[in-house]
Amino acid sequence: MSKVRILALLFLGLGIFAGYFNLAHFLFGKNIFNNFPFQLGLDLKGGAHLVYQADTSALKSGEINEAMASLRDVIERRINIFGISEPVVQIEKNGDDNRLIVELAGVQDANQAKELIGLTPFLEFRVQKAETLGVDGGTPSVDEIPNFIPTELTGRYLKKAVLDFDQTTFEPTVLLEFNDQGRELFANLTKENIGQPLAIFLDGQPISIPVVREEISSGRAQITGKFTPKEAKVLVGRLNSGALPVPIQIIAQETVGASLGSEALARGVRAGIFGILAVIFFLIFWYRLPGFLGVLALGIYIGLVLMIFRLLPVTLTAAGIAGFILSVGMAVDANILIFERFKEERRLGKNIETSIKEGFIRAWSSIRDSNVSSLITCIILYWFGTSVVRGFALTLAIGILLSMFSAITVTRIFLLAFRLKETNKLARFVFGSGLKY
Repeated sequence: MSKVRILALLFLGLGIFAGYFNLAHFLFGKNIFNNFPFQLGLDLKGGAHLVYQADTSALKSGEINEAMASLRDVIERRINIFGISEPVVQIEKNGDDNRLIVELAGVQDANQAKELIGLTPFLEFRVQKAETLGVDGGTPSVDEIPNFIPTELTGRYLKKAVLDFDQTTFEPTVLLEFNDQGRELFANLTKENIGQPLAIFLDGQPISIPVVREEISSGRAQITGKFTPKEAKVLVGRLNSGALPVPIQIIAQETVGASLGSEALARGVRAGIFGILAVIFFLIFWYRLPGFLGVLALGIYIGLVLMIFRLLPVTLTAAGIAGFILSVGMAVDANILIFERFKEERRLGKNIETSIKEGFIRAWSSIRDSNVSSLITCIILYWFGTSVVRGFALTLAIGILLSMFSAITVTRIFLLAFRLKETNKLARFVFGSGLKY
């Protein structure tokens, strides 16, 4: 058996495996591939939509954008810890208001989503007002809390938190370590407030008010309080997952139902199936054997793309499905270019094998240039677009890359593996095209 036919069998085997990977659950029930399900977006699966108002009044105008970007990263990291895949977290500017939009696919209880995000603490250090200096340290009463004013040092400068135990009382404590900028801020605070309390507030409530004995330049602080070991451990986990750089307050919440998404998904899949069947009919009718082999290559392409969507995983939205279907059309377009070039070589009197090779060589530059320009567009859309646009760009880019492999490699191998002798009447018919014999 020739190397070309061995490669053709390997590609067929790859296509069969990809098809099984994607359809095994529907054909045979539960199996090991169920660990890689398709991830559906908020518009198809439903979920929670939350809008938060960020309080940036304590920040300078030049610090707001950086703080909001840090807030978005912290919330996204915090949500992922709880196993929620592909959350959509966006910053929105509404006049002077800075808002954070959070969308969680698959979370049907908005209160549950709000609780997960609310667990992320806002850590800050406060000093006493000048007129109240000299008051002894200790946990203040409710009336005394206004005596403390915020400083620049907040959880946004936190590097890590560690659980520790006091060597004398064996009570749990939380050790904080700041980054370089936080270390400098903490050193200045302790230097300017020697002999005075430096309050540590968590979510607006004081949890520890130690008195500064000396300047601390190491960038390390200690939170002491009436913690149980479990409470201290939970606090450490929350701080390490990201203390909020600015306080936030929820101003709107809603649960997006999955009924509309299910209908959109069903229509999208149905449209994709009808479109692919129409393409299959046209390729086989007009290009005969090359068209049939192109359909095999297209099937392998579809199976591989869907397998990659499951393995990465790619979150599929309605726009993402549209991008995938569009990439199928581009894959077919590459095959048509090749087949038309093949026909031109046949008209020049060249044999089947030479026409196949020359057809691919002449079609390659057109396929390459059109796909590269499309990939550049996908990169721009992904870089500057919103979540919906980025989903479209990502699925389209994956499809384009695999379509080039499918058209240039798989289709070519199949054509060379099934070539027939020039004198064979069957060869002249199956390698013909259209309505002509």
